[in-house]
Amino acid sequence: MSKPEIHVFVCGQQRPAGHPRSSCGEKGAAAVLQMFSERLIARGLFNKVSLVTTGCLGPCRAGANVLVYPGGTLYMAVSKDDIEQIIDQHLIGGEPYLDKVAPDQVWG
Repeated sequence: MSKPEIHVFVCGQQRPAGHPRSSCGEKGAAAVLQMFSERLIARGLFNKVSLVTTGCLGPCRAGANVLVYPGGTLYMAVSKDDIEQIIDQHLIGGEPYLDKVAPDQVWG
């Protein structure tokens, strides 16, 4: 395996139903991870992009959350329907997919 240029972290946090913070698992994170994996393989990007499931990335109520490095771009409320845009615009094109980028105040 070659050294990846891009790291994509998909939150896989699963909390019990009704938890006050919610979780990305409740918001379809497993399907997002699966779709990313399928599309990266289909597009021949598995040597360029490292796809990793993680624990909590922070803004749980806004999940499913995806974090892309380099750059530290956090995507919120990601669904399977957003994966192609993130791949095309960000992972290939180098420009974040602005429709799903978390505002700066999420980090503060």
